[in-house]
Amino acid sequence: MTEQEIFSELSSVFHDVFDDETITLRPETTADDIDGWDSQAHVTLVVATEMHFGIRFRTAELESLRNVGDFVQLIQSRLVDSKAAGKDGG
Repeated sequence: MTEQEIFSELSSVFHDVFDDETITLRPETTADDIDGWDSQAHVTLVVATEMHFGIRFRTAELESLRNVGDFVQLIQSRLVDSKAAGKDGG
């Protein structure tokens, strides 16, 4: 899956979690850029992303994220790991 495909699908997850179809994700987007992106919404976003993409994140991976671009790269790497392992990669 390409970064652009991940951005597109991740946008759908953001729209659902934040109930806002106007959100436009860019690599530099952070929680400060999206109304309602607090710690509770962050957990919901992570779980929704895991479910959408069929992957699992490690806590240490999530703690290192600085923006949506980092999140997209993490999703891409987990998808590659998952495909290589033939399972959820967790």
